[in-house]
Formats: sequence, structure tokens, C-alpha cells
Amino acid sequence: MSGDGRCALITIPISHFCEKARWALDRADIAYEERAHVQLIHRFAVRRAGGGTTAPVLVCGELVLPESEAILAWADDRMPAERRLYPDDASAVEEIRALERDFDERLGPQGRLWMYHELHERRDLAIEYGCTGVPAWERLLMPIAYPAVIRAIDRHLRISPQSAERAEADVRETFDAVAERLADGRPYLCGERFSAADLTFSALSAAVLMPPGYGVPLPQPDELPPTTGEVVRELRAHPAGAHALAMFRDHRR
Repeated sequence: MSGDGRCALITIPISHFCEKARWALDRADIAYEERAHVQLIHRFAVRRAGGGTTAPVLVCGELVLPESEAILAWADDRMPAERRLYPDDASAVEEIRALERDFDERLGPQGRLWMYHELHERRDLAIEYGCTGVPAWERLLMPIAYPAVIRAIDRHLRISPQSAERAEADVRETFDAVAERLADGRPYLCGERFSAADLTFSALSAAVLMPPGYGVPLPQPDELPPTTGEVVRELRAHPAGAHALAMFRDHRR
């Protein structure tokens, strides 16, 4: 808990899984203090909060939620009925949760791997955009620690040109599946109502879309390496990418 009794959300500020949690909490009007940390250093904070090794972790009194999926479900229980992300119909909830799990297990990790590979040599972007809201000492340390941080991330995520190529292909496959679902003209992934599936897809696609309206500033295509920027523009123009950008515009406060 924060000093004024609000919940505390421990994050890596640019993490799209953390954005999923922020979005859910903001949608539910739940007051929280975000405690942002850079990669690797975040592990000390999440363990101290009662989590494992990954962010986000939400702490509300005795309650500790160490996964974005659990944070979203907890926040949804506290939303007004008209804003709920899971409907009352059990079969509809099953469909939404299946999509959410798929995005969590494939799109999120693969988009993250691809973007880390693409920005491997861009220390300037990591420092400018990866340190939003972190303690001052972490911001000062980042330029020095960056090579070690990147090596650790490479090992942990098994990043290589080959794995990045496979990751991009997986992202495109997910985007094509989402576009096929939307091809019948439905406004949302599961029909006529914004749901946890739309929120999860949109939040986790941020690693390859760099959407305006994200919880922290992200680099835009013109700032990225040229080939990376081209892919981002292409995915923004894809029907699935356009859907995610529209969800940020219309449903992200």
C-alpha cells in the first residue's frame, strides 16, 4: 500500500503487461500509486512486494496480485456493470478468456522479443523512454548498466536474429487471426461490447504498434531504426493494428 492507503502497482514502465494492468485499474477508477523500475532492478521490488520475478505486481493491503491477468479480473469485479470486461454469460466469458490467454502466451512475449531485438543497439531510446517514473538513481545508473541489462535480457528471452524472425511471424499470425475475427464487421473481438479480449490484445500489441495514448510515452516510428519503423507502420495499417489503435483512442483514459 502507498502512504495514503491507495494500492501500489509495481511496474516496468514500458512493459505492455504492466499497461494491461494500468488500463484495467484506470477503467475501474481504482486509485493506485505506480512504482516504476527499470528491467532487472524491478526483480528486487516485485519480490519485496510478494511477487515472483515479473512485473506487474499489485499490492492492496494484504492482497498481492502478481500477474496482469489476475489484476484485470480483480479490477473488473469492482467496475460498474455497464463497464465490466467480462459479461454475465458463461459461454461468452469462456471465449473472452481463451483469447486473453492466447494473447498473454503468444502475442505478449513474441512482440516483446521482437522489439527488444530491434532496439538492441539503441541505448538512447532505452534511456529516454524506458526510465519514465523510475527513481532518479535508476535513471542515472541506466546508461552505465545498459550493456549488462541487455545481455541479461538476451539470455533470459533467448533473443537472436532467428528467434526475432520467428517472433515477428508469430505476431503477424496473431494479427491475421484477429483481422479474420473482425472481418464480419463486429466492432469488438467478441461482439458488440468492449471486453477483456480487446483490452488485452490492444495492450499487448503495443510492443509492435507504439500506440499514442499508452500509459507512458513510447518512441514513434520516425525515431526507430528505419526497417523497424516500417514494420510498425505496416502493423498499424493492418486491420488488427487499426483495431488496437482505436481501442486506445476510444477506451483508454
